[in-house]
Amino acid sequence: MKKKQLEIAARAADSFPITETMESNSLFTRREMLGITGLAGLAGLTALTALTALTALTALTALTALTGIVPDAVAQTAQKRPRIACLVSFWGLPTSHADWIVNKLLDGYWWKGAHTPSRVDVVSVYIHQFDTSLLGQKVCKAKNIPIYKTVGEAVTLGGKELAVDGVVIVAEHGNYPTDLKGHWLLPRWWIYQQVIRVFEQSKRSVPVFNDKHLSYNWDDAKWMFDKSRELNFPLTGGSSIPTYFRKPEIELATDTPIKNSIVVGSSPDEGAISHCVDVLQAFVDRRKGGETGVKSVQSIRGPETWKWVEGNPWAGNLLEAVRKNFDLKPGHFQEGRRPNVCIVEYNDGTKAAVISGEGVGWTYAGEIAGQKDPTIVSMLGWPGPISQYHAANAHEHWITEMMLTGKEPFNAERLLLSTGIVNHYMESNWENGRYSAVGRRIETPFMNMKYHSTHGPLFETGQRPPNTPYIRGFES
Repeated sequence: MKKKQLEIAARAADSFPITETMESNSLFTRREMLGITGLAGLAGLTALTALTALTALTALTALTALTGIVPDAVAQTAQKRPRIACLVSFWGLPTSHADWIVNKLLDGYWWKGAHTPSRVDVVSVYIHQFDTSLLGQKVCKAKNIPIYKTVGEAVTLGGKELAVDGVVIVAEHGNYPTDLKGHWLLPRWWIYQQVIRVFEQSKRSVPVFNDKHLSYNWDDAKWMFDKSRELNFPLTGGSSIPTYFRKPEIELATDTPIKNSIVVGSSPDEGAISHCVDVLQAFVDRRKGGETGVKSVQSIRGPETWKWVEGNPWAGNLLEAVRKNFDLKPGHFQEGRRPNVCIVEYNDGTKAAVISGEGVGWTYAGEIAGQKDPTIVSMLGWPGPISQYHAANAHEHWITEMMLTGKEPFNAERLLLSTGIVNHYMESNWENGRYSAVGRRIETPFMNMKYHSTHGPLFETGQRPPNTPYIRGFES
């Protein structure tokens, strides 16, 4: 009986002969074809070979119907490669975040000591500052990816409803103004709200990644987070630093009894402080009892920074531990330019601070109950100009994982809290249009988010990437 069933299945395959090849055009690219067929293993095949595989899948489907058996090969082959829309502010330089992030979604990325081929298909791009983004135009032309004129068209592929499986927003860099308080007025919320409009009209949503903090405005950022919960889609983003290589290679265990923490790193402006705050939150939200939310935020800038450190021994002791860990001379951090401190108090009484400091990369130091010495973890060796595209490999890995699994790599509440701390740090030094180096302490009862961090290590490990220029698929 089984032999006869196999013969019937074989005849089913013969009934779908290949008589012609598909014509290639800009509206039906190889990536789009792969998305339609849902054959994840066909990324390197021609259209003719793809049709051959589709015929084989038809035969296997017929076999399944006759025998009741689902071959493992069918389940694996049928897995769909997510189709991604990339929405960027500016893509004109090799050092722009769009170049780092989108290129690795196209060509793969370095992860755990080896190159990992891309597992998603970038099917559309939107560039807000299109005219000055010649590099992005060149990449998209070489890769046969359409650049759409609006956000809505990019996520609907020119149609009327959502037509992609994930959205990546990289609104970092470009010719945008900075306001009096130092907020860089990047169009993250502006792009995001247009995506939400399509989600609501289509009555479905897909995962969204937002590079760096959510917005320079707290109300907009809170709206962005709330929409992810209302429409039930996973949201991630933030800085790439918490997932960069660590020394030592450790992650704090869930429910670590952290008492106080500092992060030491360069923080001259909003973009830099956001990296430091993200590092802080990545460690602090592992504390015993979980995250309880932020009670207050304060900014102090200039020489008054060191008066605050001296008046708060817990912070001074942790800073001294970092200095000794790097074998730096006494007073090293105090000699730095543009000193500043971001002071954070949490609802459970935990205290933390980001202190400006050079020469230690981004370093976390935590006072942990029951331990004599602080726990110190550093993110060091940021790649230089030639290999800067390796700066955010872990971002691409976790973007891809979220697109494939529909699960947030870490709680999106962490991203919202980081955004809120940065926002109110920038606001602290200003009141009624006047600046003060010793900023006001801003109470933040609206930042009372609670959650329990349970994820495992997210940072890069293994051999570091080679220090070589990026190969884009066309001659530079």
